[in-house]
Amino acid sequence: MQVANRFTNGISNDAVSTMTPITSVTESSTSPLINTAIPTLTATPFATATPAATQTSSTVMVSAIKGNLFIRRGPDLAFNPVGALMDGQSAIATGRDPLSKWLQIPIPGQDGKTGWVSIQTVYSSVTGDVASLPEVTPTVWPALAFIQNCTSDQMEVDPGAIVLPSYAYFPDNRIQINPGIYTVHDTSVSGSPEVMNVEIKEGSEIDVIRDGNGNKSKCP
Repeated sequence: MQVANRFTNGISNDAVSTMTPITSVTESSTSPLINTAIPTLTATPFATATPAATQTSSTVMVSAIKGNLFIRRGPDLAFNPVGALMDGQSAIATGRDPLSKWLQIPIPGQDGKTGWVSIQTVYSSVTGDVASLPEVTPTVWPALAFIQNCTSDQMEVDPGAIVLPSYAYFPDNRIQINPGIYTVHDTSVSGSPEVMNVEIKEGSEIDVIRDGNGNKSKCP
């Protein structure tokens, strides 16, 4: 229904009105002139239109639980960390990746910047309807990082208990690894002594050149 919006002297031009006709005036030599009063014009108002309520998607909140949660440059473990949600900290998600495995959130302490958190890990908790978020398609790809074992001993990379074969198993002694901080242990030596502690970033090429006995090697 269209609401009337033109008014003159307080009466809507589009209003519906009722009026009693004016009784005709009769002139007679025996009867006095009688004037019938003009009735008051009554406007019938239109109903007021009520705007429809705006529908919004439910808020989707992601929280770090059981520890800190990395915020990465893109929706994959191969991207560099660019921040973190600390244990117990929460953020409102602004988007999701096409597979709904990663959520885009504002980076705490970095105004206007966003990053990605995995919701496939035990360190994240999500409330709300993830499917209601807009899908964000990545436009960049990560630069892959690698670690290579140049020694004759088998190594283990932690966290993850990743097996790193000796150089005798070339080319399998070189493996792709996601950005993060790792410790390398020599599992061929009793006690699995630590031989390296390293931070790996996108595009890194790391060589393990010392074994658990202190012997130094060089990759061919």
